[in-house]
Amino acid sequence: MLRVDFGVLGEICAWADGQAIELGPARQRSVLAALLVKVNHPVSLDQLTDCVWGESPPQRPTATLQSYLSRLRTSLPAAWDGGIRRSGGGYLLRADESAVDLHRFRDLRNRARQSDDATAARLYEQALDLWRGEPFADLDTPWAREQRHALQGERLAARLAYHDVRLRGGGHAALLGTLESLAAEHPLDERLAAQLILALYRSGRQGEAFRQYERIRKRLAADLGVDPGPDLRLLHHQMLTAGVAPASGEAAPAPAPAAAVVVPRQLPAPPPVFVGRPRELATLDAALTGDGTDRVAMISAIGGYGGIGKTWLALHWAHRHVDRFPDGQIYLDLRGFDARNAPMPVETALRLLLGALGADPAAVPQRQEEQTALYRSLTARKRLLIVLDNARDTAQVVPLLPGTPSCTVLVTSRNQLPGLIAGHDARHVPLDALDDAEARRLLRHHLGSERVEAEPEAVAALVERCAGLPLALSIIAARALMSPRLPLGSLAEELRAESTRLDALDAGELSADLRTVFAASYRALEPEAARLFRLLALHPGPDLPPPAAASLMGAEVRRPMAGLVRAHLVTEPAPGRFALHDLLRDYAAEQAYADGQAERDAALRRLLDHYLHTAHAAALLFYPNRRAIELTEPPAPGAVRVVLHDHQQAAGWLAAENQVLLWAVRRAADAGLTAHAWQLAWSLADFLNRQGRWQDILATQQAALEAARDKGDLMAQCRALQTIARTHLRLSRYDDARAHLDLALDLSTRLGDPALQARAHHSLTMVFSAQERHGEALAHAERALELYRGLGDKSSTADILNSVGWEHAALGHHREAIDHCEQAVALYESLGDPYGRAAALDSLGYAYHRSGDHDRAVSRYRQAVRLFREAGDRMEEVTCLVNLGDTHRSAGDEAAARQAWQAGLDVLDEIDRPGDDPVRTRLLTRLALPGDR
Repeated sequence: MLRVDFGVLGEICAWADGQAIELGPARQRSVLAALLVKVNHPVSLDQLTDCVWGESPPQRPTATLQSYLSRLRTSLPAAWDGGIRRSGGGYLLRADESAVDLHRFRDLRNRARQSDDATAARLYEQALDLWRGEPFADLDTPWAREQRHALQGERLAARLAYHDVRLRGGGHAALLGTLESLAAEHPLDERLAAQLILALYRSGRQGEAFRQYERIRKRLAADLGVDPGPDLRLLHHQMLTAGVAPASGEAAPAPAPAAAVVVPRQLPAPPPVFVGRPRELATLDAALTGDGTDRVAMISAIGGYGGIGKTWLALHWAHRHVDRFPDGQIYLDLRGFDARNAPMPVETALRLLLGALGADPAAVPQRQEEQTALYRSLTARKRLLIVLDNARDTAQVVPLLPGTPSCTVLVTSRNQLPGLIAGHDARHVPLDALDDAEARRLLRHHLGSERVEAEPEAVAALVERCAGLPLALSIIAARALMSPRLPLGSLAEELRAESTRLDALDAGELSADLRTVFAASYRALEPEAARLFRLLALHPGPDLPPPAAASLMGAEVRRPMAGLVRAHLVTEPAPGRFALHDLLRDYAAEQAYADGQAERDAALRRLLDHYLHTAHAAALLFYPNRRAIELTEPPAPGAVRVVLHDHQQAAGWLAAENQVLLWAVRRAADAGLTAHAWQLAWSLADFLNRQGRWQDILATQQAALEAARDKGDLMAQCRALQTIARTHLRLSRYDDARAHLDLALDLSTRLGDPALQARAHHSLTMVFSAQERHGEALAHAERALELYRGLGDKSSTADILNSVGWEHAALGHHREAIDHCEQAVALYESLGDPYGRAAALDSLGYAYHRSGDHDRAVSRYRQAVRLFREAGDRMEEVTCLVNLGDTHRSAGDEAAARQAWQAGLDVLDEIDRPGDDPVRTRLLTRLALPGDR
């Protein structure tokens, strides 16, 4: 099989079976570099744009990017089983990660961290040998410079870890030259300085070792105003007392007489049932380095909301590694979010820790600073595991941290503890909900396979309604175990209603009551964060951006949202998107009743105003020549309208918010806000139509129609009826379409509104055309054209000119068809409407095809394909490719026909259209037909 390798650790390169591949200009290589950094993961078009141009992209970056991607695809060997693929809103490069030097480097480094010294040395050497120079050496963009800086840090860290391994094995003499060079390049790196000092000392150059220590001490003081850290100070003390640890194989100094030592074994029992968490356990495992004679681990801060399983993870991991901590394991519950007690004072925690280490209670100092100093003296150079469970904040934890790098500390908290992460090099281990398979395993462990397999549907419902929260699943399991005759289906039914779901998750004790667990976190919030938490329950999810949250609050939300994130009551699943766990949403909804109905109604109105006014602006950018509606009311004070600048931003916002916008239409209708309902539905129609989401159009427009009928709003009814009719037409439901259009035409006549009448005639044109009743279609089209011209509506005039031309072509009136279609193309061009121009060029291609002028037909179809692609309407692009292929076949060019049809299939694959799609069937049928070879 052909092998393709890629390199970014130097210039951007690629090789096919050892032969270099030409990758094109720098910006094209930047695209490849971005895909390689995230190999097998999608990279959005916005991210690619940022990687290639930074803050100065060209006017139409998407087209340029697609050109680069196309050329890269062409340059990669066709026989290779990887490649560049469309994925969601971006692209990914599918390849074996080991074929990319960056990922191969990281894999070797990670394996080295978990290996014995002999294996680690070999793996680190292999990893470092992959570097050919500066990473991204041939790229000079802000993104490349940022990546280069970060990767150089990774390289240095790997080199230092390699040095540690070699130093433990007695390799100090061989490393001296390298260490001296690196220390000159990084004069403030204390770890590197310590390695050089140790190598000098072990090489018999003690005087130089002391001078090197004094040199970095002065440099740190002069440049940073700080003293050397504890590791460097400890090494200096060991040199002064001749207590430097020998390298492997060297003679150790005679041991001192043993003193009485307390070896604490305080870990609570491991959780009897533990499932999942492979990624988090691997992260904690990776924190352990070496063989225990050097730094054992970073501090690891395990965070997540109440009931997510923080303590279970910490204890499960701790029991798996007790043998790594021969000097003991200490456990302390800091009661940061205890339902019954205040958080543990630091002084109390220190006394408990000192007691665990065997300190005489009578000898423990009174002042906290002195207690901390004694604690650090007793833990110095010991290989201890210290679990600080349920911490309130960083201030509670810092005085409890040992001063020696040989100890490992696990901290669990419902807060993020940013100070611990930033100031103490803590490794953050966030926890998320269990997936469905893990949740089922947890229930099976609790209840046994027989009971779980007896009610599979009930188990599926329990898993779904507990939303992957381990405590919720355990509470339900406890209730089931206490009532062995109670069907699991009954418990699932109790969890069905959101308003009573938390009642079902109460097993009768504080520690087994989910509402009590959530309340402890909620009570710790500042007032504004608590108010935001309550109001978030009004949003349907799955997530929301800051402008929507600010509209709920009627105020700035940066600080309160940050407080909710720190408390793990809100997650940030993607940058700028915030989400509530389903059960936390239920709890927030309960607390929201404290605000009163008026407050909730006002917040809902602001939220709906946010979505309506932003969606309306997005709709006009998405289809700029559409006949616009005017919104009847300004946004309520405090409602935020997102400012969108172009078609691309509008499409991105509509795509990101589309599920919530569908909810907003129904919610507005239910709340009696008729104008919001139909105007939101109007704003969504074009976006949903171009995505082929016709059932969603029907649902939103039907909600708007019902709300308009309740209020007696004839104009809103007419607009909804017409959109519903056009959607039925898309679904080939011609009778339904005509029934709705007859009602719409009657209402528009009663209203005396020529614009709505013209639109009804226009829609009837499309219905009759689809039924191949082209004479009737032409009559309605000409009536619509007369009305549009009378209104001076140029955009709609262009649309109907296109329709008139199409109907003439279908009737064999080729001259009239071409004339009307040419008028439509010109009018669209004058309006700056490339999408409309694409549609008219498609019709013009049809007219030329029917007249036998295949060359002009091919030319018009190709222009239409390009414009539809640039507009993002991939389905119309496919339809045009079908027509282009048909024209080539009629002209006798079978190869070109097949090429066009295959291109259409490729687009369907890119946008993941289902296998039974009728357009796909048409293409496959054409490709299967025999032709001239």
